[in-house]
Amino acid sequence: MIERRIDRQIEEHYRTSSSSLLLTGARQTGKTFAIRKFAKASGLKLVEINFLENPEATTVFEGAKDAKEVLFRLSAYTNTVLEPGNTLIFFDEIQKFGDIVTWIKFLVDEGSYRYALSGSLLGVELKNIRSVPVGYMSVLDVYPLDMEEFFSAVGVSNSVLDSVRQAFLEKKPVDSVVHTSLMKLVGIYLVVGGMPAAVQAYMDTNNLQPVRKCQSDILRLYKWDISQYDPGQKLGINEMFDLIPSELNSSNKRFVLKRLNEHARFQRYENGFIWLKDAGVALPVYNVSEPKSPLKLNEERNLFKFFQNDVGLLSSQYADGLALRIVSGDVNVNYGAVYENLVAQELLAHGFELYYFNSKKYGELDFVLETSEGVTPLEVKSGKDYERHNALKNVMSCDNYQIKSAVVLTNDNLRMAGPVVYMPIYMLMFIWRFVESKPQIVIPDLTGLV
Repeated sequence: MIERRIDRQIEEHYRTSSSSLLLTGARQTGKTFAIRKFAKASGLKLVEINFLENPEATTVFEGAKDAKEVLFRLSAYTNTVLEPGNTLIFFDEIQKFGDIVTWIKFLVDEGSYRYALSGSLLGVELKNIRSVPVGYMSVLDVYPLDMEEFFSAVGVSNSVLDSVRQAFLEKKPVDSVVHTSLMKLVGIYLVVGGMPAAVQAYMDTNNLQPVRKCQSDILRLYKWDISQYDPGQKLGINEMFDLIPSELNSSNKRFVLKRLNEHARFQRYENGFIWLKDAGVALPVYNVSEPKSPLKLNEERNLFKFFQNDVGLLSSQYADGLALRIVSGDVNVNYGAVYENLVAQELLAHGFELYYFNSKKYGELDFVLETSEGVTPLEVKSGKDYERHNALKNVMSCDNYQIKSAVVLTNDNLRMAGPVVYMPIYMLMFIWRFVESKPQIVIPDLTGLV
């Protein structure tokens, strides 16, 4: 069984809080499975109400006067005995019945049972979901498996991961055998990705065909969601989604509206981009006018790269044979798009807002991270010439930006070069914006190394 960070987060929530818990995230990221797994592991009775599969369940709440009446009706609706103090009531697919969010406050106050909520397209359907009063609902975002979770799932031991983490913290090379093995697994991760069903298919069969079937089904589901949207907008949204792989394969990877329509304007398509972002199926990385903190103030929302939420879904849409070439380590493969997609989803899952920097004067930085030290550039290099990064040199030599350190992700082992650390791409799994809910930056301290 795949062990995930969200499992520990759910357990910690119910151990330390009496509030309900809402899981958000794109379809097929494992939200429902995580709640079921927690209930089973905790010995709790699980009452599951799915408003998509059972739309008649909405009648349980219609016209109810208070929480006790809601619970009385619920006891009549379900076949599971509601045992006070030992029952988890799980409302799934709540986008089909947003009123349940209103009722949660009163149900939590009543205090007899624990509550969990989840759903798809919550960012689209329930815009104010995060405005629920503190104390009644906590929110956890669920993403595809990140690299560390994937490595653990496919059998990398905790002791190996701990040794790599220590090398990261001490800025030392990883054991060469371990490095080679992990780089091979990076190639597999680029193809399989982090969608739980795809990962499980790979673990069960060691065969990419069922993996591709899972990925195809997920993409089809995303497109079905798009088809249910506003008829006046869905065609444009579908075109945007379909263009993501080819746009990422272009030289600068920036999403160019004119490929949708020669006369396209950002204002016309803005709602479509927002829909894809809010649905969790695409990740925009916005340009900043300057790599200076706070990055949010320098954000240029009409200039962005558009990544998919999972690198495996992205690679599945490229030409036949790409997967084999990636996992075999073909040096002639252009890894640029899939590498940067991996980095984007990893950074998002690790608490970072996604930005890049591009200017005619300085050049382009793949990503810029907001840290306690200010701004840290992060470059992604899949080739052997990873020391060639003129834009990075230009930006770091600018006194106005005061950038103290930078990270370059490569295929080679870790080494230092003044204020720049060259680290293998798998070490990205240790770069977090927040650790244990504390605003702690985990970026190598490179000051004083010049």
